[in-house]
Amino acid sequence: MPSQFPAAVIENLQPLIDGGRYPIKRVVGEDVVVEADIFKDGHDVVAAALKWRVVGESRWHETAMTALENDRWRGICSLFENATYEYTVEAWTDVFGGWQHEFAAKFEAGITYLTSEKLEGVKMLNAAAERARGADAKRLREFAEQMRAGENHDVNLIAHSGELAALMATHAARFGATQYAPPPQVTVDRVAARTSTWYEFFPRSAEGLAERGSTFRDCLGRVDDAKGMGFDVIYFPPIHPIGLTNRKGRNNAVTSAPEEPGVPYAIGNRRLGLPNGGGHKDIEPSLGTLTDFVWLEKEIKARGMEIALDFAINCSPDHPYVAEHPDWFYKRPDGTIKYAENPPKKYEDIYPLNFRCENWSALWEEMKSIILYWAERGVRIFRVDNPHTKPVAFWEFLITGVQAKFPDTIFLSEAFTRPKMMKALAKAGFTQSYTYFTWRTYKQELIEYFTELTQTEMREYFRGNLFTNTPDILPLHLQTGGREMFMIRAVLAATLSSVYGIYSGFELCENAALPGREEYLDSEKYQFKERDWDAPGNIKDLITKLNRIRRQNRALHLYDNLRFHPAENDAILFYSRMTPARDSIILVAVNLDPQSTQTAFVHAPVEDFGEIGGDRYEVEDLLTGDRYQWHGARNYVALHPGVQPAHIFRVRRL
Repeated sequence: MPSQFPAAVIENLQPLIDGGRYPIKRVVGEDVVVEADIFKDGHDVVAAALKWRVVGESRWHETAMTALENDRWRGICSLFENATYEYTVEAWTDVFGGWQHEFAAKFEAGITYLTSEKLEGVKMLNAAAERARGADAKRLREFAEQMRAGENHDVNLIAHSGELAALMATHAARFGATQYAPPPQVTVDRVAARTSTWYEFFPRSAEGLAERGSTFRDCLGRVDDAKGMGFDVIYFPPIHPIGLTNRKGRNNAVTSAPEEPGVPYAIGNRRLGLPNGGGHKDIEPSLGTLTDFVWLEKEIKARGMEIALDFAINCSPDHPYVAEHPDWFYKRPDGTIKYAENPPKKYEDIYPLNFRCENWSALWEEMKSIILYWAERGVRIFRVDNPHTKPVAFWEFLITGVQAKFPDTIFLSEAFTRPKMMKALAKAGFTQSYTYFTWRTYKQELIEYFTELTQTEMREYFRGNLFTNTPDILPLHLQTGGREMFMIRAVLAATLSSVYGIYSGFELCENAALPGREEYLDSEKYQFKERDWDAPGNIKDLITKLNRIRRQNRALHLYDNLRFHPAENDAILFYSRMTPARDSIILVAVNLDPQSTQTAFVHAPVEDFGEIGGDRYEVEDLLTGDRYQWHGARNYVALHPGVQPAHIFRVRRL
């Protein structure tokens, strides 16, 4: 027989990602609700605690778990540090609880001779006093003496004292306690990881001039406009030196004119004599210098915003790596380096790196050093270009390594690829992820997709950042749906998730596309982009309202509180966002049809409204200020594209 064996069985612990292989995600101040099946042989009473600590600390914090039904237990803890935590469940035989139950059962059955049982209780209390210190020890001894001197009735009252129960739980004898191992982990990010609004623009097009590019010093007008619309993250495509060899021209022409600026994703120009060799740690000279960038970063931060940089692991043929580390690249049989291809597309101006090359370790370390370089200069958000074309293990290495030094760093995965790869990247450490929202337009597919994102296991590790458009993607519905569709997609992006973004030009309803392609005509990836930032027909006022509504209503700050509700029309999507305390309740009805007015009876979840609920309540449309009295669950809405494509209702008690 073994000298020691588990006191209890702990199974089916949740949340748990791939058996604990990957951490779940939370932000500072959020709760973790942990459940597990906990039981043991025989009729002994079981007690359990949820335990948690920052990884590396020796002392556990803990809270008692509550028994639910069928041996299911639950515990809740709140995490307040931007760090990696671990959590576990500990269970043991609750000897005192078993004694309480036994004594009460015998007493209530009329058994009068309970001297032995009483002495057992006294012994337990004195043993707990030995484990305790100070006032707790003194109070336990007092209870023991009262129990020793008391009659059965008195003993039964003492045994069920709330004060005594708390003392015995605090100083319980956990001999042979069982602990779930190994402890799973939770990455606790800063709040911006869950709740933020992104605005992407090319610094070289900040002034909207066709004949020349702008510099970092020219960007404040664009930054202030984005701030005025309510955005808090300014996201820049790559700002590094652009190669000359095979430089692409307007609309991806194979050759470029001398005055054309090239593609920012073709990174690296060792011919420029820049301080760090002309690679990923340098600035494109036409934008300015590192001093100019640091100035702009501070100006943006002073406005309560921050910069996100694009981490594109692309090298132009002129990148210093090509000369210094040719072994890091893919080679043809003749020994020349392969350029990137995604048939039928060809990227003659880009050499992809081989992350499984013979000297992969040095390459991985160099990539991590790039992020650390910019993090040391104040950047704490990185959007990663095409992470799905690199090993998942590499991202786990890089993100873990960077966050060990800068735990407040946020990584956004730009992976429009197979669902399982997108999930794997999120598990490996990406803080946020692009989604298929860009192509989800119909009611049922929106419901199914966002239910998966926010109400299944995905909510534990995958935070969807809803981008309406990107420099690479102008979806068909924006090409054909007119200004009305831009309004619809803005409302959906801003209210379906707690984090979303737009690429500049969306607010101007830009929709000129290459024929038969989901790509912009005259894309600013290849040229300076001429724009009137206040052009007629823009939807900046709507975006400003949406972002203000997001800031002022805490239900829209949360990620996994999205719930869909019936609307008696397939063209109207109806959903809610609520805080757990129901002190912020938002209902959203969106007309998905950009051409026609749509009406429907929608069914509000009044049973979930708490004290606000009832037969009558008020809904205030935060887009217009109009107020309506609703009765019960089923109420009528009419939505007019281009005028009022949506209601965003705040629910109030009458």
